[in-house]
Amino acid sequence: MLVDSHCHLDFPELLAEEADVIARAREAGVRGMLTISTRLSTFPKVLELAGRHEGVWCATGVHPHQSGEEGPSGPQPLIENARHPEVIGIGEAGLDYFYDKSPRDAQAAGFRAHIEAAQATGLPLIVHTRDAEEDTIRILEEGLAKGPFACVIHCYSSSPWLGERAVELGFHLGVGGILTFNKSTELRETVARMPRERIILETDSPYLAPVPRRGKRNEPAFVAHVAGKLAEVWGCGVADVASTTTDNFFNLFTKADRPA
Repeated sequence: MLVDSHCHLDFPELLAEEADVIARAREAGVRGMLTISTRLSTFPKVLELAGRHEGVWCATGVHPHQSGEEGPSGPQPLIENARHPEVIGIGEAGLDYFYDKSPRDAQAAGFRAHIEAAQATGLPLIVHTRDAEEDTIRILEEGLAKGPFACVIHCYSSSPWLGERAVELGFHLGVGGILTFNKSTELRETVARMPRERIILETDSPYLAPVPRRGKRNEPAFVAHVAGKLAEVWGCGVADVASTTTDNFFNLFTKADRPA
């Protein structure tokens, strides 16, 4: 059993083939999928999609790219959305200084609102960070000083320092297709050093397809390729990777009912 802890099933590239995408994931052994909201305005569609399929859950959040347009200015809209049984996480939220599509002060304000929502609901925070490592950790530490919350650094592919600091804070790391890229030697070395109980699998589909699908549209079924590469990194069998990362997912996202 595999779980894709981060995908975007509502994006047009996947939504157009919704039934087939879900079926291919099942055939690949992917029994759980967490589809991630990037806007408050599109959350109802994400929620509806999750409700159509067993073993598909969703998160509520505003991507930093959209924080200038949609905030949120406070945690309350996220807390309200989190009352739905299909919602098991808060995010994705964080900082993106690579594209800077939203003002940085708006990104930071939205990030803090998501942290407050995670604290209020007890749901894990799903963090996006790019070219903003120090500010990301600083804001997370500020949040922890006010109260505990669980967290995963989604699409972890940054410096060893970020991964090590996140794990020191008690957080998880989501690893995806970038782990399979030829250039990702440092990432694989870093992941090999991390505690195995802190690693979960993801695709970030429809983006970042793993080798041997690199350059094509990604989808949840391809998390099996990530699992295969992680087995190489850990020096174990794919079944061990599946068991460990699936347990890690359900230990983090405790609101999700584990499929039989």
